[in-house]
Amino acid sequence: MTKRSKRVAIAIIGATAFTLAGCRDEKIDAAAFPDVQSCKNEASFGGTFTAADCETSFAEAETLHVESAPRYNSLDVCEEQHGEGACGSEAQQTQGGSGGIFMPLLAGYLIGNMLGGRSGMAASQPMYKTADGKFTNAARTSTYSSNKGAAKLSTSQFTRPATTVGKTPMTRATASSRGGFGKVGSGRTGFGG
Repeated sequence: MTKRSKRVAIAIIGATAFTLAGCRDEKIDAAAFPDVQSCKNEASFGGTFTAADCETSFAEAETLHVESAPRYNSLDVCEEQHGEGACGSEAQQTQGGSGGIFMPLLAGYLIGNMLGGRSGMAASQPMYKTADGKFTNAARTSTYSSNKGAAKLSTSQFTRPATTVGKTPMTRATASSRGGFGKVGSGRTGFGG
């Protein structure tokens, strides 16, 4: 092997190692709260997040809820996916929404540390109940056993979900074809066991 080919081989090995390191899924400190007051209570005891973080993240989760919550064409279909009493009309939950479209109620929110300002990411995510009593995010990428707790989560769980505003609401057939809300995501994460 010539001196020049050794240098090229070393450069390729170095580039490969750097690329593989970049492919690793980054984990961040995250917490789930059922409401903003629970987050502020934990902040008062020196939690990971400050009271200001709690309020900012909750406001962002509410905005994402309005933009990206799953929408259904009937209350029955929504409650089949999220449980009885866990849904309301779009008109009740947004300003100017339809009374004939139904969305799950916000059942909590996730806060991710150090995510603010990243392209395509949201520092917080709305959480919704699933029909089996668990919780999931708007993008349906993960299911959580609780809406309260802290863990290291993948940054992919904070990807900004696609908007559902103005889209055709899901029918029983479209919701069933997707396996139900909260059953598409492959990740299961335990907040609180």
